[in-house]
Amino acid sequence: MNTIEDIENIIIINKSKFITNLFYVENINEVNKYLDIIKNKYKDATHNCYAYIINNEKKFSDDNEPNGTAGKPILDVLEKNNLNYVLCIVTRYFGGTKLGASNLLRAYSNSVSTAIHKTKVLKIVDGYNIKITFEYKDEKYINSVLEDCYIINKEYNESILYEVNVDKEILDKLNNYDIEVIKRIIIKK
Repeated sequence: MNTIEDIENIIIINKSKFITNLFYVENINEVNKYLDIIKNKYKDATHNCYAYIINNEKKFSDDNEPNGTAGKPILDVLEKNNLNYVLCIVTRYFGGTKLGASNLLRAYSNSVSTAIHKTKVLKIVDGYNIKITFEYKDEKYINSVLEDCYIINKEYNESILYEVNVDKEILDKLNNYDIEVIKRIIIKK
């Protein structure tokens, strides 16, 4: 599975402006937050159509476009790109020319595809936020194992304590040390 970095992209089709916003989201609260932000940002827009996929839960909205011409095509593009934890909102400003159902469907699909091709697609890896405690003599080894990991915090006392995000492979390499798994997370690589 993949996800994306947030991006906004604009295309014009037959005088209609399509503004595509892609967001990395982890839950429905974030979806609602971004929908509110976009609807407030583009108050005078004709439509704010969207689709999201979160942990394989999917939903879409045509926002008063003809049924099946906006939300479903947006969702189809997200699925074809094997995306997860993603929200796509396409804001449309009507340009005065009716596109017809098939052209409208293509316009929404093209808008989303263009935005995806312009952003960074990130691989999703199951991971863990952990605290690991180890002796000073092991610091060089631990640092080499964690070389490509995101170390959130380091504490030096009688022993060393790191808080770090790791994937399953790294967690297995560290199994000889005192490890507390704080929570399961998603790592974007």
